[in-house]
Amino acid sequence: MQHLLKWTLDAIREEKSSFSWMEESRYEWAPLVKSAVSQIIEGKCVLILTDDNNEWFAKYILEKINSLSYERPFFPFYALREMFPNLSTIQTPEDIDVLEDMLEISYPQGYYIWYIGGANHPYTKIAYRSDDNFLWVVEKEIQNSFLLRTKDGLLDIKLIQLYKLFDKTLSCVLFGELELKK
Repeated sequence: MQHLLKWTLDAIREEKSSFSWMEESRYEWAPLVKSAVSQIIEGKCVLILTDDNNEWFAKYILEKINSLSYERPFFPFYALREMFPNLSTIQTPEDIDVLEDMLEISYPQGYYIWYIGGANHPYTKIAYRSDDNFLWVVEKEIQNSFLLRTKDGLLDIKLIQLYKLFDKTLSCVLFGELELKK
């Protein structure tokens, strides 16, 4: 983990935009991104899920993650709301069980949910069910999640900065420039 922490600090400092806010947060970030990237490398699909305020960010991720300019293999990233338009009708634990059954059949190599949004949104009933999910939660500390705040008004910029750091981590692991194991 120390290697990932140092690499993350170097990547933060190399960023040309004002990214110093992330220097202390890297301790919370590193174990989460390690898990998320490791699962991708193992062959799992990523199902992006956001609250309504951050739906634009899901589209941003999907437009960027498999850009031809990266000259790397494509990764299986999908928007869960686009795959399952009735997602907002999921209410009960039984409904979530049926959804998870469908996803397990659809993704036999496995999947995890990358949730970006408010801590009390109805979709968190789905996102909080697995410790393997990658959670970027706004305004509330939740175990195994990365906390974001909206009070400074820079949330959109911070989301893009974090995405760039995530994407850079993924590329460096893929090309052997960063080792995630101890």
